[in-house]
Amino acid sequence: MNSRAAQILRRFLVVFGASVMLTALLGTTSASADPVPYGGGCILYPDNKAMTVDSLRLRCSPEQLTAIYAAAPQGATPQGSKNGWVVLPNYAAGMAPGIWTGKNFYTDTNGGMLQNRLTAAALEGWLANISRGTSISDGKPAWVLDYRMSPTPPLFDEIREVTPGVWYGLSWWNFGFTNMTLLTFVLA
Repeated sequence: MNSRAAQILRRFLVVFGASVMLTALLGTTSASADPVPYGGGCILYPDNKAMTVDSLRLRCSPEQLTAIYAAAPQGATPQGSKNGWVVLPNYAAGMAPGIWTGKNFYTDTNGGMLQNRLTAAALEGWLANISRGTSISDGKPAWVLDYRMSPTPPLFDEIREVTPGVWYGLSWWNFGFTNMTLLTFVLA
């Protein structure tokens, strides 16, 4: 190999080696969002709704769920049919699938209305308005689901989008002088 070819080869190897080292040191950028770990298997997966729902339902502690809700933005308005699962309390999570299976949203970007889906037959019931509002739990923006137009007890829900297409919510009972959390749920 002549000296000119050896010099070109050396330069190539130096540049190539430097680029490999920089990639190893700095990492590569991903086209997808990275999972967000909360510890103990509680992980939000921005690119995987099913894994996020599974984590919220089965792997996150009540404290982690509170932190996730507090950190979440109001997010997009849910639209169309969303499956639902009760998360807490555990006894309600076990009983709910035979009664409540999700919500059907009839909304635009500012809100609208919804009907809860009841039983495996997906019967619609418990009409509610959905609008932008303020969370009872922390005073930050949330989607507020107001059931006053339904023949239900004085209930209302609030939800936030924790990852794209997944909403975590709190269901409240309004006693007039105070509010009590009845349960929490996830929609996707």
